[in-house]
Amino acid sequence: MGILSSRSFSIYSFVFVFFFFCSTFTLSGAYDPLDPNGNITIKWDIINWTPDGYVAVVTLYNFQKFRHIPAPGWQLQWTWAKKEVIWTMMGGQATEQGDCSKFKGNIPHCCQKKPNIVDMLQELLTKSRLPTAVGVSVGQAGTSNKTVKVPKNFTLKAPGPGYTCGPGRTGRPSQFISADGRRATQALMTWNVTCTYSQFLSQKTPTCCVSLSSFYNDTIVSCPTCSCGCQNNASHPGSCVEPKNPYLASVVAPPVTNKYSILPPLVQCTSHMCPVRIHWHVKTNYKEYWRVKVTITNFNYRMNYSDWNMVVQHPNFDNLTELFSFNYQPLTPYSTINDTAMLWGLKFYNDLLMQAGPLGNVQSELLFRKDSPTFTFDKGWAFPRRIYFNGDNCVMPPPDTYPWLPNSSPRPNFSLLSTTLTLLSALAFLYTHA
Repeated sequence: MGILSSRSFSIYSFVFVFFFFCSTFTLSGAYDPLDPNGNITIKWDIINWTPDGYVAVVTLYNFQKFRHIPAPGWQLQWTWAKKEVIWTMMGGQATEQGDCSKFKGNIPHCCQKKPNIVDMLQELLTKSRLPTAVGVSVGQAGTSNKTVKVPKNFTLKAPGPGYTCGPGRTGRPSQFISADGRRATQALMTWNVTCTYSQFLSQKTPTCCVSLSSFYNDTIVSCPTCSCGCQNNASHPGSCVEPKNPYLASVVAPPVTNKYSILPPLVQCTSHMCPVRIHWHVKTNYKEYWRVKVTITNFNYRMNYSDWNMVVQHPNFDNLTELFSFNYQPLTPYSTINDTAMLWGLKFYNDLLMQAGPLGNVQSELLFRKDSPTFTFDKGWAFPRRIYFNGDNCVMPPPDTYPWLPNSSPRPNFSLLSTTLTLLSALAFLYTHA
């Protein structure tokens, strides 16, 4: 390629600055301001030596406030530092045994250099606060603190990608309390691995979007167009499905060769193309209270969201009075400021968000008490500042498109995002026709 002209350079510079600005101020990175210390910690506790290695308990602790591990559970992979093998496992299993031909008689559970371990504790898959543990007997590993080596290159899927794990580090030996609480034993050696989540690594496009409406304005603000991607059935047939498609059943449930594999979303054809949409409707205004209706709709034909959760940031959560058909827990990421709430379904009632279709939605109503110094319906105050679904940040509409009060000043009928995208398109057109 030749050297760019000054005009071409200016165009590229503008595009770069725009996308750098967007990427810098999105919340798709590993740092989450609502859960700044959230991580999954892996503890590798050696509890006994054997003739050719050791017995260890490998435990996963979820220290994230609102991101859980759904079915089919986690997958953990590492690379052995030497020529270790796994003789036996409890609570998990390696997906492949590998080449164990050199062993006679007693065959190891896994001989792979990079074993892939999957969760077998089905009852703990969605328990975000409970640790899950795997017992493993390791051979050809060394039989003392000086001869054993920590595994390398840890990779965690929970159940899909998104987590980045640091190196294993030697930590303070863990202690284990007996069932009667009267005796404490100690691990012979403990390694700690910390894994952090990035929404961008998990999926290149967002997974949810937010739409808005109110009783005081007829405007229904839809999810931004192409929030989670654009329809491309022309070039990629089957990327989305019309609800009345006669072939829907055949594309929804393709044959699964591996029960631990994660199928990509197959969504209903919409303008936003998101697997999940959350609609926030300002429903009623009372003298001392105001009411909101929240509806979560599943557009993904391949996913039932079990034990889902939603995190909402709004300044009036400090005055939440009553909640219908959802559970509620306040989160305080900013010390004593109570403006963030985690909502989730009631057990055996609406904790399962069914796949796309007539039953693919759950809803609830929230009743807030008015705080006279801060309450207003003006300038979009009644709408949420940020919404997460299952730990992923949802795409919000541009603020200047929110439903305004009828007596408010008229606003321009265009948004900053629309203007910027239009400008980028025009610049690209000028460049290609230069």
